[in-house]
Amino acid sequence: MAPDRHTAPGTRLRPGALPTSAPTAFEIVPDAEARAAIANRLGLTKLSKLRFAGTLQPEGRGDWQLAAELGATVVQPCSVTLAPVTTRIDAGVERRFLADLPEPEATSETEMPEDETVEALPDILDLSRVMEEALSLELPEYPRAPEAAFEGRTATPPGAAPITDAETRPFAGLAALRDKLSDKE
Repeated sequence: MAPDRHTAPGTRLRPGALPTSAPTAFEIVPDAEARAAIANRLGLTKLSKLRFAGTLQPEGRGDWQLAAELGATVVQPCSVTLAPVTTRIDAGVERRFLADLPEPEATSETEMPEDETVEALPDILDLSRVMEEALSLELPEYPRAPEAAFEGRTATPPGAAPITDAETRPFAGLAALRDKLSDKE
């Protein structure tokens, strides 16, 4: 199987061909073109630095444990002002790839597994995709520039008073009624 355009060269490993007596070390440092492609896929303004390094350790008779460090410098638009926000990400990444992971039953409701690091062992383990997934999970959801302040917006029909935060609280009406009744006493 040829690597696709999303995969850095040398990052696709066949677990069945790896030594089982010792961990397999890896380090991925994508070049500028690969970082630009990842930034585009993740909706980033820029991905200045990216490094993913660790080991793939055999575990038992066919399972594998991945332990790695992810380091990145990302630039995203501020969620309030759209100004560029630079964030440094340094995170540990752990995954367990199990050869005999049972398939979930097809029901209308599926429970999330307790251990979020467990995945089925693929025939070919693409470390570039693991790196990109880990990066996407570490990105700030709502990056905010230090000077950004969100003061809210109001939209009301002409002649109507704007609704305040206090009025939108579930028990605001009851509190007003309680205060009105206590004034009569």
